[in-house]
Amino acid sequence: MSKALEQYKALSSASIDQASTTFAAIRIALVAKQFDTRSRKSLAQLILDDLRAVLLDNTISRLSKNDVSQAFSTLKSLGGTPEVASILASSSNLRCLLRLSTKIDDFTQNDALRCIANTMLLNESARVTFVGSEVDGGNVCIDLLRKTSMEHVFLASRILFFCTAAASSAAPFIQWLVEHKRPNVPGSGTAIDIIGSKLDDLTELMKEGNIAAKDAMTDLLKLVFNLCVHYPKLVDCEVQSPEVTISDADNKVMGDYWSTRLDSFLPLLLRAFHVNSPSTNPLEAPLPYIIHSLIIIPVAPVNRHLWFGKQPSAPALPDSASSSSAGSTTRDTSGFKETKSRLLERASSVLSAGRRSLSRSSTSRSATPLLQDSALRAYELLDVTLAHFMPGDINSDDPSIRSRFPDGESLDDLVSPLVILITRLCLGDDDAKLRIRNWFIPPNLDRSSPLETRSDLLGRCLRLLQSLYHSRLNRVCGEMFFAMCDSDAMTLSGYLGYGNVAGFLFQKGVVSPPPRSSRSGAPMTTPAGLPINPITGTIEKEPEPTSMTDEEKEQEAEKLFELFDRLEKTGALPPGQNPIRRAMRDGR
Repeated sequence: MSKALEQYKALSSASIDQASTTFAAIRIALVAKQFDTRSRKSLAQLILDDLRAVLLDNTISRLSKNDVSQAFSTLKSLGGTPEVASILASSSNLRCLLRLSTKIDDFTQNDALRCIANTMLLNESARVTFVGSEVDGGNVCIDLLRKTSMEHVFLASRILFFCTAAASSAAPFIQWLVEHKRPNVPGSGTAIDIIGSKLDDLTELMKEGNIAAKDAMTDLLKLVFNLCVHYPKLVDCEVQSPEVTISDADNKVMGDYWSTRLDSFLPLLLRAFHVNSPSTNPLEAPLPYIIHSLIIIPVAPVNRHLWFGKQPSAPALPDSASSSSAGSTTRDTSGFKETKSRLLERASSVLSAGRRSLSRSSTSRSATPLLQDSALRAYELLDVTLAHFMPGDINSDDPSIRSRFPDGESLDDLVSPLVILITRLCLGDDDAKLRIRNWFIPPNLDRSSPLETRSDLLGRCLRLLQSLYHSRLNRVCGEMFFAMCDSDAMTLSGYLGYGNVAGFLFQKGVVSPPPRSSRSGAPMTTPAGLPINPITGTIEKEPEPTSMTDEEKEQEAEKLFELFDRLEKTGALPPGQNPIRRAMRDGR
């Protein structure tokens, strides 16, 4: 038995200052890893029982009310292992922690709720137990969302996020959240309205620079994402594309289905999406989590005014796109912190949803219409983000890009959801598609130099199309260009040059350059009438006869070798068809 455990058992509430000394000894023992699993579990249960006695039952306890803060802090530290979490995960202990959380007066930190949240993280069965009838924790956490304390909102959101993470075990609770009518709740009268109201409140606080509101909103958005992903799979709801085959819940793909019960989230998410952070971070949290949820929501004629506001008849160019004839955008930002690969992988599958044609009503909690253009916002966010991480005409696989990210995070994780969102906007609305295409590839685009070497957003995205390291961005950038070019290989090649998109088209089964045609809508000449090369996408130049030295010929040969090697690595050219490789094999 641990010495610290024996010391705690010998405690008496009448012993002045003895509890502080004991808790200090426990903390030292935890740091020194002097606790065996059995002692750790026993001590956690003893502390929780003593907290119940002193705060709830008013019975004999080793602790006094002055010791409560240290006791909770120690219990939280002890609960940081799966073994102790399994003890705290019982219905009686979860119910006790929930009741204790109401006895804590500290407005800034509620360690009882933190113990519950840690238990949810480490023990999946606790999530089901917590929302079950014996504990009824789901009801309590929804009520906590109505409080003004950021600590309560943050922890309630985190607990509810854990409780809705797995559709297989959380299905009844998710349906209850969306469908159960609650007293004195305006709107539909469900938890959705409470969550939405808090989302709006936190957005306003974020505008004021409230740091605690940003942390609370991040976890609330994770809960919103879970509801948007899982609920449409659990109930009969609208198929989002005629290509989608009706499936059972286990086989439904995220984004293929949508429920009108979740419509009220859209205007609230878009309002938060348009908040300009005072930070120089281009995609600072909670913005990535807003984007994750927006990816799932349909873009349809009935809600396009929410997505795009009122647009002029002729699509205007943002500042960055209008300068593309000069070929450069140099806006810079610094830093970023948070994104999650697991959520991103689930978000990527939404590309299969295709075009949307819906006839349903969209409701908004706000009487003020949203008139901002989300397509423009998404475009400009992508522009400033890539300008920061890929300054100038840097190669997309340059090691300096990876060095800007902490371990476990990458440009793939941070930027791919935003590219997917732009793709969704192109697929869902023809006017948005036209405007986005004109921003990326304006009619007066400077085609005098290779498009992929440009130091603007177009050039950076084309370089990502050739990236070997950023494989996810390679794929989603190709899908984005494909969507904005009418999902047509001929149009895509016409705008960007077949050489820039050959690897992407090869993955789609297009193994040779599509024929050129004026019917594709892609330009065949510049506004000045100069012909555009169908392979490079640049101005066609007459070859000038030159006499090359042996050194120059060797340099050109090396360039050809690098070109064919890149085409082979990206999958655009099978190894057996590489002429350089064949020549080496044949000894030529």
